[in-house]
Formats: sequence, C-alpha cells, structure tokens
Amino acid sequence: MTGVPALLYLNREAIRELGGECSDLYVEAVARAFELHARGQYVQPLKPYLRSNAQGGHIADRIIAMPAHLDDGAPMSGIKWIGSKHDNPAARGLERASGVIVLNDPLSNYPVAILEAGLISGMRTAAVTVIGARLLANPRFRQVSCLGCGAIARMQMIAMLEQFPAIRLIRLYDRCAEAAERLAAELCGRFDDVEVKVAGDAEEAVRGGEVIVTCTVADQSYIPFEWISKGAFISNISIMDLHKEVFLRADKVVVDDWEQSNREKKTINQLVLEGSFSREQLHAELGEIIIGRKPGRESEEEVIVLNPMGMAIQDISSAQAIYRLASQAGKGTLLSLYGAEPIGTGTR
Repeated sequence: MTGVPALLYLNREAIRELGGECSDLYVEAVARAFELHARGQYVQPLKPYLRSNAQGGHIADRIIAMPAHLDDGAPMSGIKWIGSKHDNPAARGLERASGVIVLNDPLSNYPVAILEAGLISGMRTAAVTVIGARLLANPRFRQVSCLGCGAIARMQMIAMLEQFPAIRLIRLYDRCAEAAERLAAELCGRFDDVEVKVAGDAEEAVRGGEVIVTCTVADQSYIPFEWISKGAFISNISIMDLHKEVFLRADKVVVDDWEQSNREKKTINQLVLEGSFSREQLHAELGEIIIGRKPGRESEEEVIVLNPMGMAIQDISSAQAIYRLASQAGKGTLLSLYGAEPIGTGTR
C-alpha cells in the first residue's frame, strides 16, 4: 500500500454487480478458507458477542465481531462486524442481520476496503451448506427440506438449486405461512423443473428430507431424532433447532471449528458441560474432510449433522474475492481515510 490512504467502499448493489449473488464465487472462496483452516494457515480469535440485554434478550439479538487473517499466497486480514435483532423484520421492516466487513492490507495493517456484509455473510453460509452436502449427503439426494423461510433460507435454497441440478423437491416450513409461500413462489419462478411444497408443520417438512437445512431464529430446540430419516444430512445453520439427542444419536457430528462451536451455551456447549459430548466424540471439522484427513459420508444409512457456527475466515476469503473483482473492474467508491487530500471521490 502506497500513497494517500484510501478505502474502497462496496455497497450491496455494487457487490451484486460484481457477481456477489452467484454461489460459485462463495463455494470457491469458502472451500479455500476451510482448507487453510485445516492446514493451520490462519489466525482467528474467538469472536466476542456484544449483548446489550444479556439477561432477558433473544438469543439472536447481538452484535458479533469476527476478526481473521488468511495466511497463504494471497494473505488478507479483516473483520466482520455484524448485528442481529430477531424482530427487525416484523417490528422495523428491516432484514434481521446487518453489518460491514473491513479488509486490511496485511503489510501495513491499513484498512483498504469496506463492504456491506449482509449479502456476503448469507451467501458464504449458503456455501457452507453446499460444501457440506457434497461431502456429507447421500450423492443421489433429490429432496431438500428447509425450516425458516427468510433471507438466509432464500440464499440457502437458491445456492443448493444452482449447485445441485438433480434436486427435484423442496419442502418449506415457516411459522409465518406467508413467508413460506413467498419463497415457494420465487423458487418455482426461477427453477422450472423443481417442485416446491409448503409443509403444514415442522415435522412434515423434516420427515423424508434427505438434506435438511435449518434457517430459523429459534432459541429452543424442536426437532427430535425420530423425525429424521436414515441417511439424512442436516445442515444446522441456525444452531438451536435440534434436540440434544440428535447430536448424541447421529452417526457423525461435524463442525466448522471446534473452539467456536463449544461456547456461548449453544447445544454442543451444553452437551459438553453436561459431560455427554466431547472433542473426542466429534467426527471432524469440515476442513479436515475437504483435505482428506478425515472421511465424509461412508454409508447410505448414516445420519450426519453439520453444526457450523460460522467462521470469520469464510467472510474474509469471500470479501477478498469480491474486492479483487472490484479492483479489476473499477467498481465501488473511493474514500480518503484522512480526508485532507481528495483522491478520486465518487463512484469509479
């Protein structure tokens, strides 16, 4: 980094214009992050949770700081600062989560870019499910069940349909039936050869699902093991939906990062504190499977749970890929860090 310190600002629309709604970009970037994680080529402190109402607040009401450094041939540092209020959609007409990602040049540690984080965060989470399904679902799966039908579910289902054209049936459930109907209509409009059904309750959605994705803001578990079919793969994105017995009776439990997963009194942490689950009982971190250190699915009968807490390295890898595209295409708005010397302000 040389010259007058400057930041490249990329809002959501600019990110979209650069292909930021395409799952291919995120699958590649997130797979890279998982590989670096498995090889130890990263720095990622445990993320702190800022809760202004820690005693009586909803589990989804928080702001999280997620710093990380990627240490390979194209190093990058950065942080995602992302907030969430579970009642934003109903009470304020806003998306549940919002945030920014700041990228820093690792040579000088100066910030070089600020990116809107909501789209990136949702899409990189969808990429985790895609990667998990490639390694942990039955190869011939055709049916996907999705619990919760908000913005995250939309990105999850579109990414799955883009990456797995053999999918033939999507089952949707949301406590707000209108949300499920809206998502069903959008998916039917975009993917002609896929049947989309809105289930009457969570049990109907889960039973028979070959791939099950949770995308809710649930703070209490509601999915028992008995609902889950043999051979199912569960991408437990929203973390709190599965009964404890699911983790204890599943054939394999996989996480993205053990230290991140075993905290904040989420289900795995509760089981560890109770003495019924441990690092030794964990099958693998997902990166270990990607690089071949641990096996993925080994039989059609296995029930496999992926419980990803979300890693900052996924966000930084994805944001770095978008930042490169923006730099090459001349997209975004340049902002002077100090403001004393104008440097090409306005949209490039």
